[in-house]
Amino acid sequence: MHRDITLGEGLELYRQKVSILKKGYVQESYRVANLIRSPLATKSMRQVSSPDIASYRDLRLAQTNPHTGRQISASTVRLEMSLLSHVFDIGRIEWGVCDSNPVTNVRKPKTPPGRDRRLLPREERLILRYCHNHPTHELYSLVVLALETAMRQGELLQLEWENINLRNRIAHLPDTKNGSKRDVPLSLKAREMLIRLGVKNKGRVFSYTSNGLKSAWRIMLNRLGIEDLHFHDLRHEACSRLFELGTLDVMEIAAISGHKSLAMLKRYTHLKATKLVKKLEGNRHRGQQVVVNHLVPYPAIVKETGVGFEVRVLDIKEVTGEGRTRTFALRQAQDALLRHLMIALRDKRDVPVPDQYLEAVNEDDIIMLDPLSTTGEPAFN
Repeated sequence: MHRDITLGEGLELYRQKVSILKKGYVQESYRVANLIRSPLATKSMRQVSSPDIASYRDLRLAQTNPHTGRQISASTVRLEMSLLSHVFDIGRIEWGVCDSNPVTNVRKPKTPPGRDRRLLPREERLILRYCHNHPTHELYSLVVLALETAMRQGELLQLEWENINLRNRIAHLPDTKNGSKRDVPLSLKAREMLIRLGVKNKGRVFSYTSNGLKSAWRIMLNRLGIEDLHFHDLRHEACSRLFELGTLDVMEIAAISGHKSLAMLKRYTHLKATKLVKKLEGNRHRGQQVVVNHLVPYPAIVKETGVGFEVRVLDIKEVTGEGRTRTFALRQAQDALLRHLMIALRDKRDVPVPDQYLEAVNEDDIIMLDPLSTTGEPAFN
């Protein structure tokens, strides 16, 4: 080639000859298009200097994303700088259109800490109920499979029926993000989510496209009032839950999730403090732990009925209390909650974790009802 070309022309050439061969072609195409629109793209590749790259970096970090209204993240700018660096390397070595790589000596923005967003119990209930009632029945299976298998969004959407063995409960992924194939074990719940879709001999399991799922996810979060939750966070949640089982070691979890770097896997997993508390205690006071873990305060609301007061525990519909005075109604509800929890413990039935109620309630109206309170007022705000 050996002629002068602009950075914009170099980026377009890179997209046609290099990006097209990558798994992340679509995402990288967006990145290339954004770089081509920048003033930097009009310069000759030979003329672009390190100060030019530094100015571009600072300009991008000061901009906001027009779609989200949020400031451009350091991660986005790091990815763009890495792309530019590779374009200059290819331009220097293979095309002969520049003499050096001006990106090499420019500081990249500091890597932000990895996301540690965990799915809250109430959010999970809201999402699963919404997806279960969604007209597209695939959405429910997609969300549950993501939580059960730790598969990436792209891996789920590319699942093929011919690669699923329901008898042995294995989903074979012939082509993954990191370029290697892997077999994902399916829990009974994951198997059930596939069966409910209607098993076929071949073809794609899900009809959703990446953009279609992204749109459905965004609409759902807006309607449910859930903020800052990405579909990819379900993979993070699934990996964390695998660790919290306490029955799998790091290598086994890596085999399931497909992480090649154990450091990367560590970034995805944030053990819940409640699980660590149980490990700290070990087998000491085990019976006491079980009882104490059940007998915790639950959110409730108190309403005047005209003839007195009514108390409702939001997470457990059948637990209520009534009385002519507020204090009496609270005592009734407290006794009912204690009785309900102890019977559930005796019968080995699960009880909901507090704060999973689905109805819309003014937070100012909520009190916390303590089944073990011995004070005159068995509740606190």
